[in-house]
Amino acid sequence: MINDLAGKVAVVTGGASGIGLALVEAFVEAGARVVVADIEEPVLAREIARLDAAGADVLGVVCDVRELDHVEALAARTIENFGAVHVVCNNAGVAPVGPMIESNATEWRWVLDVNVLGVANCIMVFGPTLVAQGEGHIVNTASGAGLATTAFLGLYHASKHAVVGLSEALYKELADTGVGVSVLCPELVDTPIFESERNAPDGVDQNTEVLSPLREVIAAVGIPAAQVAADVLDAVRSDRFWILTHPETVAHARARIDDLEAGRNPTDAYAASRGSEPTEA
Repeated sequence: MINDLAGKVAVVTGGASGIGLALVEAFVEAGARVVVADIEEPVLAREIARLDAAGADVLGVVCDVRELDHVEALAARTIENFGAVHVVCNNAGVAPVGPMIESNATEWRWVLDVNVLGVANCIMVFGPTLVAQGEGHIVNTASGAGLATTAFLGLYHASKHAVVGLSEALYKELADTGVGVSVLCPELVDTPIFESERNAPDGVDQNTEVLSPLREVIAAVGIPAAQVAADVLDAVRSDRFWILTHPETVAHARARIDDLEAGRNPTDAYAASRGSEPTEA
């Protein structure tokens, strides 16, 4: 367990906005030195300037986590600047929406390359360093969407279920190494995650009919990103694997087990929280 984060070095991908930026700010407040990695160079530069002006010990690195050489360069810059790394938050992610039968191969490659391969690249690059020093913690950002499903988020669900699965396996593999693993599974958080088309490659066409109401719901009921960051730091300090930010997440995840035990087709795990009876999806 890393009980005291003061003086430790944390790396946060997707760190210039949303949950990532909240994590950066939380680590800084805890006394850590932080490497902020993000693909959006102007946004990254703005946030690094703000944090630096406030006295934070931070380093900004432009990084596309889809590219292994970018992640290797991120690790090299981290060691060169701070001499160590202790916590790695694999947080960069995108969230396409819309019917799967209307999706295309470009959209699938985009979401899986960022959400899954991006996490894998960081594990492959930073993991051996953490294991060699016998100390560290890896936090993989999945989602409540990695534990339960709904319609029109199929690409996102697929990627986040993958992150949950690889995180569980990694936890078991590193159990005796001194390196902890956590998986973050938030539900609605007030962040620009569903505006990720701003970084999308050509050929990705977000479904505004689904996006608009989703953005409205997030703006209305999404919890603050700072609350999520506080949960993450608590999990790192206490070596807790599951980071669940919403009390209803367990019930949503349990719906699949209930369906399996009852031998029924998949039901809508989110129906109860919407105030309606579960229906087959």
